[in-house]
Amino acid sequence: MTDPTDPTDPTGPTGPTGPTTAVPSPTAPVTAVAHRGDPYRVRENTLGSLRSALRHGADAVEIDVRLTRDGVPVLLHDATLTRLWERDRPVAALSAAEVRELTDGGVPTLAEALAATEGHRVMLDLPGAPGDRAVRRIVEVVRGCGAGDRAYYCAGAAAMLAVRAADPAAEIALTWTTVAPPRPALLAAVRPRWLNYRFGLVDRALAERVHGDGYALSVWTPDTGRSMRRLIGLGVDSITTNRVDVLCAVRGRTLTKGRVAASAER
Repeated sequence: MTDPTDPTDPTGPTGPTGPTTAVPSPTAPVTAVAHRGDPYRVRENTLGSLRSALRHGADAVEIDVRLTRDGVPVLLHDATLTRLWERDRPVAALSAAEVRELTDGGVPTLAEALAATEGHRVMLDLPGAPGDRAVRRIVEVVRGCGAGDRAYYCAGAAAMLAVRAADPAAEIALTWTTVAPPRPALLAAVRPRWLNYRFGLVDRALAERVHGDGYALSVWTPDTGRSMRRLIGLGVDSITTNRVDVLCAVRGRTLTKGRVAASAER
C-alpha cells in the first residue's frame, strides 16, 4: 500500500462533504481485500498470486500499477525490478516487451490482471506519485477492459485528484497517514467513498469520526488475527491484508459468534 506524504494538502477538521456512494451497512461483514494478491504463497502482483487470493476467499484484490516507458500499465509496487525479479532496472525506463522478457512474463499488464479477476473487485494502488498523464492512461485501460464498475483506486491526495479529474464517476479510497482528518476542501475535490488508513492509526474515536462524516473506513495491512479482531470490533468496513486466508477465518468466527449471541437474545 502506498504511504504518501503530500505537503500541498494540509490537514484540518472535516466538514459536511460526503462520499459519492453509500457506505456499507454497519451490520455488513468486513470486506476482505488481498494485498498484492496472496504474497505468502505466491510472488506478489502476479496472476498466480491474484488467483490464489481469490481461491482463499478474498472479496477483492489490491494491485499496484505503474507505467512502462511505452505507456503500458503493469503490476509492480517498486520503481525497479530489483526486489522481486533480481533485475536492477527501473520499470519506467523499460518497454512492456522488455519487462516481459526480463521477468519471463511474470509481471502482468493491468489488462491481464483485470481479465484474471473477472467478476471480482479490484483496488488499484498508484504508487510513486504518478503524473496526470499516467493516471489518465490507467483509467483508460480500466474503462477499455469494461472494469469501471468493479475497480476502485487508492493512493494519496495528488494521485486521487488526478483520478477524479480523469473519471468523475470513479470510486476512490483516499489514503491518509495521520490521525488529523483531511481538510473539507480536499474531500470536496476528491469525493472519496473510503478513507484508507494504516491500521495502527485506527482507534474507536477515529472510526466513529470517519463513519460520522459519512465515509467508509478501509485499513491496511494487519496480518495477525489479533489485529484483525480488534479492527473488526471497531467496525472498520474493509481490511487489506497479506494474509487473506487468516482474515476470512477470523471474519467467519466473528460472524458465527454474532449469530449465536443474537439467537441467545431472542
